[in-house]
Amino acid sequence: MQLAVAAVAEAAPAKINLALHVVGRRADGYHLIESLSVFTAFGDRIAVEPAARDVVSVRGPFAAEVPDGPENLVVRARDALRAVAGRRAGDPVLIALEKNIPAMSGVGGGSSDAAAVLRALARHWDLDIGAARLAEIGLSLGADVPMCLRSSPLMARGVGEDIEDIDGFPPLFLVLVNPRVAVATPRVFAALASRDNAPLPPLPKRIAAAPLLDWLAVTRNDLMTPALSLEPAIGGTLDVLAGEGALFSRMSGSGATCFGVFADGAAAQDAAAAIAAARPGWFVTATGTGGSGSFGQED
Repeated sequence: MQLAVAAVAEAAPAKINLALHVVGRRADGYHLIESLSVFTAFGDRIAVEPAARDVVSVRGPFAAEVPDGPENLVVRARDALRAVAGRRAGDPVLIALEKNIPAMSGVGGGSSDAAAVLRALARHWDLDIGAARLAEIGLSLGADVPMCLRSSPLMARGVGEDIEDIDGFPPLFLVLVNPRVAVATPRVFAALASRDNAPLPPLPKRIAAAPLLDWLAVTRNDLMTPALSLEPAIGGTLDVLAGEGALFSRMSGSGATCFGVFADGAAAQDAAAAIAAARPGWFVTATGTGGSGSFGQED
């Protein structure tokens, strides 16, 4: 009797830009950034297993927002890895995507899905491919994919490919809120008034709760002003988070998802419940970046 081959599963966490400065633009049109990013327990999920032919199956609350065909980053990631692996790539696969992140929401959903597919297929096909080569493939799919391959606190520079891992980052207790408006990233970049802005200040030597909040207060998301001009609802979202007691709130990426940092998991859960009850049409979730205890506690 032939044993069934177990599916290979990978998390595709949401990526939160705690700060994002646009510091220049290359001759080819790509913008240069500096961004401090973290990844949450909340996100999509990918599973791959053998199949008679290549299939992508999508379920979850935002399955209807996933594009069909070759523009789908899940499909592009599969095909890109197969093209590099050549004969080392295995048989056709079923890729199952559980889509929990809204589309075009500024938290890297599609990029994280692509990264999870690359990791899962590298394991499933037993490819001897290093992290650097996988990051090169990821960059060919999108500037955020190399970051999503790491899925841990990091500082990204360049177009997103120059990545510095950050050790000892404190756990964050977050509420993510999207008023269910989609903001196209190219439109936001096109609306930027300045593409040559000041870089991020140096991170505090001790990345603990209070110094991190102080640091965030003097940083920016340079995409927030142009995004607000396209979708004023983002401003109302930030007001709602502040009204529910967020210690700090900001838009992530190119929007329209905003995040609030809360003192602990209970405060985040309470705030999310209150926002969801008052605005049932919005996307709201409480999540964290790992660790336990209170954000305000120091070691």
